[in-house]
Amino acid sequence: MDSQIDSDFEQIDHRTCQSICDAVGERLQRSFRPETELSPRLRQLMDELHRRDNDHY
Repeated sequence: MDSQIDSDFEQIDHRTCQSICDAVGERLQRSFRPETELSPRLRQLMDELHRRDNDHY
């Protein structure tokens, strides 16, 4: 993934970014019921997100 930000866009501060990420996470949690079985790839991605969340707090 390209880490450069297009100069036409303003950067957002960490607090705003975190709020957006939290809101997206909440919506994903509501969308996936516990009984829904995830594909192996999606399970791997979800595990990676969980690991990264724990690393940042």
